[in-house]
Amino acid sequence: MSEAIHSDRAAEPVGAYPHARRAGNLLFLSGIGPRVKGQKAIPGVTLNAAGEVIDHDIEAQCHSVFANVRAVLQACGADWQDLVDVTVYLTDMKRDFATYNRLWATYFAENPPCRTTVEISSLPTPIAIELKCVAAVAQPA
Repeated sequence: MSEAIHSDRAAEPVGAYPHARRAGNLLFLSGIGPRVKGQKAIPGVTLNAAGEVIDHDIEAQCHSVFANVRAVLQACGADWQDLVDVTVYLTDMKRDFATYNRLWATYFAENPPCRTTVEISSLPTPIAIELKCVAAVAQPA
């Protein structure tokens, strides 16, 4: 049996799914992007009149996605150090990896989780990064 969890502080999911699910002592976070709760605009994204991305600032998106992950973890009664595995999806590895990797090192200076980074052609909204996380926490009382 698993428990669905929603955060009041993280950006709303773009589909019919929870922010996270608890199964025993594991938390499985749904894909989390850099959107800001209650806003349509995405940090660091410049769109043209047709709504197509013409530029993005991966640093701004990284800070925002890390804040959303933290908000979901806190809603689950967990914290940053509880992350054990993170899959990172980038839409432009060549352009963005160095900046993302530098920021990752500051956010995970101590005891970083396992990590896989892959490049994909697009994400469901005009974002350049999304994280899929697993955390290990104490069993709920």
